[in-house]
Amino acid sequence: MDLDISPETDRDHDEIRRVVRAAFVHQPESVADLVELIRASPQYVPNLALVARVDGAIAGHVMLSHTDLVEDDGSRREILTLSPLAVDPPHQRRGVGSALVRAGVAAADAMGEPLVVLEGSPAYYPRFGFVDCRTISITIDLPDWSSRDAGQALPLTAYDAALRGRVEYPPAFAAVD
Repeated sequence: MDLDISPETDRDHDEIRRVVRAAFVHQPESVADLVELIRASPQYVPNLALVARVDGAIAGHVMLSHTDLVEDDGSRREILTLSPLAVDPPHQRRGVGSALVRAGVAAADAMGEPLVVLEGSPAYYPRFGFVDCRTISITIDLPDWSSRDAGQALPLTAYDAALRGRVEYPPAFAAVD
């Protein structure tokens, strides 16, 4: 499989929406809308919105964007959240998602970002180094239907163990809940 990963471009937006809708079949519009809302927000990081192309066609997309980590004293620190990760169904289970996560995390690390958080499968993300965020004093308010260990974090090279608090998602996330 010829896989190429690069930052998304304006020309990719319609195809990204199609891939996200196909990957999130049970909530296609809300997750596709989330991508567009993040893209239109100040939290968007263009170099961390990546597409995977297989033979020139978009097969997957991942977006890492800024979110706030709020400490007990109310102080805020900007960190990254990985959401969403989408792979077109014909390309699932072929390493596209893994390649996107690795590329996104590597790019974030190269930018000097300290931490990436996410809500995701505890069976999938630990292979990339993600841990239950509670083990490093980070909390994420998870939906009632979610497993308690779905809140995960990946400390990067610039991570400081003093970094702790509660993840507070930006308005784009609330708009699709």
